[in-house]
Amino acid sequence: MPPVALTLGPVFFHWPAERLRDFYFRIADEAPVERVHVGEVVCGKRMPFSDPVWPEVIERLEQAGKEVVLSTLATPMTVRERRSIADLCGDDRLVEINDLTALPVRSGQPFVAGPFINVYNGATAQFLVRRGARTICPPVELSLAHIAAIAQTCSDVEFEVFAFGRLPLALSGRCYHARLHGLHKDSCQFTCEQDPDGLLVDTLDDQSFLAINGVQTMSAQVHAVMQPASEFLSRGIRRLRLSPHTSDMVQVARIYRSVLDGDEEPERARTLLSNLDLPGTLVDGYARGRAGAEAVATP
Repeated sequence: MPPVALTLGPVFFHWPAERLRDFYFRIADEAPVERVHVGEVVCGKRMPFSDPVWPEVIERLEQAGKEVVLSTLATPMTVRERRSIADLCGDDRLVEINDLTALPVRSGQPFVAGPFINVYNGATAQFLVRRGARTICPPVELSLAHIAAIAQTCSDVEFEVFAFGRLPLALSGRCYHARLHGLHKDSCQFTCEQDPDGLLVDTLDDQSFLAINGVQTMSAQVHAVMQPASEFLSRGIRRLRLSPHTSDMVQVARIYRSVLDGDEEPERARTLLSNLDLPGTLVDGYARGRAGAEAVATP
């Protein structure tokens, strides 16, 4: 494994089964990522549509040498959803926990602490490590300096930074897509499928503000943290997470890998990234301890 590895996070959006299958098959064959997350994180109602795809996808990814992580729901609402999490936590593969109610059924076995778990200090990180955390992906609003301070207290776990994609900001009990279309959440008709990268929300002044994805609130812009590998390693960060979008994620992964391998300068890599069909402009404010919507820093 390279000094700084690349992870492809779970798909947050409601993509049709065929799209999911084609997407992951191409990731398996072409993307320079070491780890791939699969599974539904945002809305349990989507699971019956995607669940039949996962066995075939997992087999293809593992045959290609990728480590597969089973991601779990961040806000389980029903008994069925909690049972599905318990079933996943019993798997021999690495599991990503995004809600602490999953911890008792996984505790003692290796797991990934996802960005929906509030890890804001070293004590919390150590609590998770004692219960089996192998990787911790802190909340997306933490700066690299803050993550470095936490990492100093936990040398026996790898820290992962959310490095690319619309930022997952909040989850609600209400479905924004359903309400927008005059529907109830229980009869949403899965209207979120119409917006495979989320639906942009503008202010009254026509400024891009947020994006909605069913019950999820996301950033309108695309968070992009890109530095030489040595900068991440000096902060105790050993993984970068790329969040899937309809953009060419193979090319996104290649751009990030070229920077980590020292073959491309971050400034030019950001230009290459911005030339892709991204759902928003590039920002990196949170990584620098600033407002998250601040444009990427330039030398």
